[in-house]
Amino acid sequence: MLIDTHCHLDFPELAGNLDDIFARMRINGVDRALCVSVNLEDFPKVLALAQTHEHLYASVGVHPDYPDTTEPSVEDLVRLAQHPKIVAIGETGLDYYRLSGDLEWQRTRFRTHIRAAKQCRKPLIIHTRSAAADTIRVMQEEGASEAGGVMHFKNAKALKQVAQKVPLDRLLIETDSPYLAPVPFRGKTNDPSLVKHVAEEIARLRDCSFDLIAQKTTENFYKLIK
Repeated sequence: MLIDTHCHLDFPELAGNLDDIFARMRINGVDRALCVSVNLEDFPKVLALAQTHEHLYASVGVHPDYPDTTEPSVEDLVRLAQHPKIVAIGETGLDYYRLSGDLEWQRTRFRTHIRAAKQCRKPLIIHTRSAAADTIRVMQEEGASEAGGVMHFKNAKALKQVAQKVPLDRLLIETDSPYLAPVPFRGKTNDPSLVKHVAEEIARLRDCSFDLIAQKTTENFYKLIK
């Protein structure tokens, strides 16, 4: 059993092809997926997917790459997270790669998500890119460890190093689909069925069995969302 812990099935690249994606997930042993929210405007679509399909979960949050969007309050996030299929807060964090200038609004938004996660006792999905020091600083200042969560990176080389070194009881697998399909599907649209290849690559990097990675990452997901 495998779980894709970070995908965007509401995005147009995937939303019109769900039946085929679900069929491929079953063939590849991918039993569950977490659909991650990136803004409040599209959140109803994310929630609808989780409500309609028993094997899908959802999160609620606003991604740091969205400067011109509805800004969530702690109260907004806590209220929306009360639905039983909402299992996490995010995608939140800091991204200094695409945007420049005064990015204090990103840090303020990140703090809002951390406070909401602590209040509703649900884990964070944290995105960080070219902002590691500030990400860690804000997390420490806001006590993000009280909520727990998962770190979501954008650097392939760093990811391979993390996959080799992170304790096995802290490891999750994801596709971030529809982006960056894994080898041997580079250049094609990514989807949750391909998380099998992520697990295979991690098993290769760690010199362990695929079954062990599948077992541990599934156990870790259910520990995270309680």
